[in-house]
Amino acid sequence: MKADRDFPRLTPENHRVTSPPAIEYNCIAWAAGDTENWWQPGVYWPIDSPEPEYGIAALEAAFRALGFEPCDDAGPEVGFEKVALYGEEDLHTHAARQRPGGWWTSKLGKAEDIEHETPEVVAGGVYGKVVTILRRAAQSEAMTETVT
Repeated sequence: MKADRDFPRLTPENHRVTSPPAIEYNCIAWAAGDTENWWQPGVYWPIDSPEPEYGIAALEAAFRALGFEPCDDAGPEVGFEKVALYGEEDLHTHAARQRPGGWWTSKLGKAEDIEHETPEVVAGGVYGKVVTILRRAAQSEAMTETVT
């Protein structure tokens, strides 16, 4: 993956590819830790919705249902896992999850998964901007590692 119009902030130094392309799941599912479903309103969504909704509020509600709450900082915190939610205008466009060491991981559509230094690395292009950061208590032992 290299910087282009869709991902203008990617550099060889701030990201690395971590998996081959996969079509079974998308970025929203990946951020939630689900590699078996394509999370999209009207296709698969973790909460009931009267009709497909693509707003930021719908994406935040889905992650809140998983136990995430808003926080002020994208920095790593021992004992917590974080997600960044992205949007353009009022629509949600992407979600990324923080790894225990502080780097972030994203699924790029049907393409590969990557690790990136900050949430902003994949912002500024097709994904728009980081709209909010959410956190919850770590769900696995690996998430409680000491952050360096």
